[in-house]
Amino acid sequence: MIRMEFIAAIRRRHVVDGQSISSIARDLQRSRPTVRQALATLTEPVDQRQHQPLPTLGEYQAQLEQWLDRESHVPKRQRRTARRLFEGLRVEGYQGSDGPVQRFAKRGKAPRARTPAVTQAFVPLAFPPGETCPFDWSHEEVEWGGVVQTIEVAHVRLSDSRQLFVVADPRETQEMVFDAHVRAVAFFGGAPQRVVYDNLKTVADTILVGKDRPFNRRFLTLANHDLFEPVACTPESGWEKGQVENPVGNVREWLFAPRLAFADFTA
Repeated sequence: MIRMEFIAAIRRRHVVDGQSISSIARDLQRSRPTVRQALATLTEPVDQRQHQPLPTLGEYQAQLEQWLDRESHVPKRQRRTARRLFEGLRVEGYQGSDGPVQRFAKRGKAPRARTPAVTQAFVPLAFPPGETCPFDWSHEEVEWGGVVQTIEVAHVRLSDSRQLFVVADPRETQEMVFDAHVRAVAFFGGAPQRVVYDNLKTVADTILVGKDRPFNRRFLTLANHDLFEPVACTPESGWEKGQVENPVGNVREWLFAPRLAFADFTA
């Protein structure tokens, strides 16, 4: 759709200034058919449709409505994205594209308040193979033995290859931290040179200014055994280990949305 201010600018250039269609198209970086359409238009075209039709969804609209209604009653972190809903419909036999699913799912969402644009700066990071490995925990909800419970999920990711290791534990105790490290080293086939942490209480005894930390003695025993250097993030600076922060959300979407149910923790 051509905006009214764009139509007016083209008409002024052609009628008042006498510019040719080719010259206007070149100056405004538009195609000549677009310029001709603007010259033939006196008012801004209006789309009379109140809702864009979704003919390809057809019988699958009912299934999609059921999913959206059910997930509207669960916490936001457990809801599926429109892309995951589209993948679910494909399993049910839907043959269309994801566009109608995206538009249908968007109708049920409240409009978000726009935030002012902020200029951001980014520092590109490069890591030699096997040098750095961020470590983090996330809290996920599962149904375990018929009861909704919160479990701890350890995320370990090699910074160079982006290889990810994930293991679930009943709680975030020091023993579980050690268990996650042992399993990760066995999975990767060795320990990295450095492991980056976000000030875990089971790892650091005290959080000081900057990156200076007195690490727990038992934890240092593990680090000395595996010969890796523990490195702490600056407080409230999660971007220093962003390669594991972002996958936390991805793993939650892949594995824990919607909520999973298990007979026991081993399952």
